[in-house]
Amino acid sequence: MFRQPLRNAKERLRLFLSGRGRRARALRDRLRRQPDRIDLSSRLVLGFRYGGREARGLELLKEWLSSEQSAQYDAKSYFEVTGCHSGKRYRISHGNSMNIHELDGAGHPCVGWCFVPKGYLVAGDVMLAQKIALETDERGALTVANKFSVPTGRRNMHLHY
Repeated sequence: MFRQPLRNAKERLRLFLSGRGRRARALRDRLRRQPDRIDLSSRLVLGFRYGGREARGLELLKEWLSSEQSAQYDAKSYFEVTGCHSGKRYRISHGNSMNIHELDGAGHPCVGWCFVPKGYLVAGDVMLAQKIALETDERGALTVANKFSVPTGRRNMHLHY
């Protein structure tokens, strides 16, 4: 009694999903052919030569950093900000996600926060948005953020910078 409608529904679902797969592959191929596309593999190598978008993002970020934050970022690839509501300190490391650590009284990471603006943005633009959000609307930023634990202990001292 229900076998034929079930077969029809399964077939329609299969056709729908295969059509979406074709559209996704076509979109992926079209994006790969774009000339202004950033080579994502180069972003993983320290000291790589920045492309135009990366360089502009970092230039804008540095315009917004205080002299102390700029020196911190140049030396260690992170800078610290103070939340506007709680007065807590946060360390924003170079990156696009999972790059914010709340610091304890001793300056060690105690919890991680992840929030990013919508769309694909270069690291400099993401870090600038995170800085502005924490300094002007800390509660709102942390409301939408994902919280993650930060490993502690002697084996993970590299996280303490």
